[in-house]
Amino acid sequence: MKILAIETSCDETAAAVTEGRRILSNAVFSQINIHKKYGGVYPTLAKRAHVEKIEPIVEKALKDAGLKIDQVNAIAVTFGPGLVIALEIGLNKAKGLALKFQKPLIPVDHIEGHIYSVFSQNRNGLPKRDFNFPFLALIVSGGTTSLIIVEDHLKYQVLGKTLDDAAGEALDKAAKMMGLGYPGGPIIEELSKRGSADFLSLPIPMKQRKDFNFSYSGLKTAFKRELEKLPPARINKNLANLAASFQKTVFDSIIDRLESALEETGVKTLAVGGGVIANADLRKKIRTVGRKRGVSVYFPFQKKLFNDNAAMVGVAAYFKYQNGVYLTGNFDKLDRVGRPELGMWSKRELVVSS
Repeated sequence: MKILAIETSCDETAAAVTEGRRILSNAVFSQINIHKKYGGVYPTLAKRAHVEKIEPIVEKALKDAGLKIDQVNAIAVTFGPGLVIALEIGLNKAKGLALKFQKPLIPVDHIEGHIYSVFSQNRNGLPKRDFNFPFLALIVSGGTTSLIIVEDHLKYQVLGKTLDDAAGEALDKAAKMMGLGYPGGPIIEELSKRGSADFLSLPIPMKQRKDFNFSYSGLKTAFKRELEKLPPARINKNLANLAASFQKTVFDSIIDRLESALEETGVKTLAVGGGVIANADLRKKIRTVGRKRGVSVYFPFQKKLFNDNAAMVGVAAYFKYQNGVYLTGNFDKLDRVGRPELGMWSKRELVVSS
């Protein structure tokens, strides 16, 4: 089954063609250069770029897969979470194509996509990974930091999630405070390699709480106060040390929560997705936890799948279609949702077909 998938949840305009778990094409237009001077995503510019790029990106995905639109079996699209004015562009495009070419429309949660990105494959069906239900999913991105038990396909139990700032957002904001530019995560990663994480002692967020939720607003405030104590010259001299200190604290909080969740659940498989795992130090820390606890740790097989992309949407959509979660009419029932509950469009009985 070949699926054309569309993703416009934030600042990437993406389309892909998948067949089961195999990725036939994966086209992405990144808006990073558009938003750099604003130090973050500027919503109206994001929407404008999606409008301009959605058609050529869909065409590129089909061309790269060697297919025409009438040769795909279904259309999949991200409905949330994300910027609602950005989600709208992808949804409208997907609805239009599904209606015009009489294709089923499959709604996919962005977080769901990141979970399934870990089990995606290349054209040759590699890597061959079993799902081994139940497993624990850790998603670390600019929009969320979540721990989720995946009991079976489309059956999720959210153990913990972002209460305010996500890890990726916190890294971006810390970089902005130091005048380092956007996106901040990769800049902080590079600086951290040359810095001492012992330069600042920052509070590990949520350390004393017994749940599995994440919060970084307090850490961001603490970091800002530490910067205010330092003269500009000392900040500039110690950018690498400051970056290393902040990054270590963010990652320590993730590892602390992860270890607790593995201890509590006893699962032996961990799937890790999201843009922040592009950070090599974080992946190393997570692998160390896996070895210590005898847990198999899986990341997406290529770095392009860490960040927002449509291939992950297509892979998740395949399993939704197999479970009867798709629309064959009444497409207006599907709307953009800025902050949906995971599993919102994951049950057959929620789908109304005509």
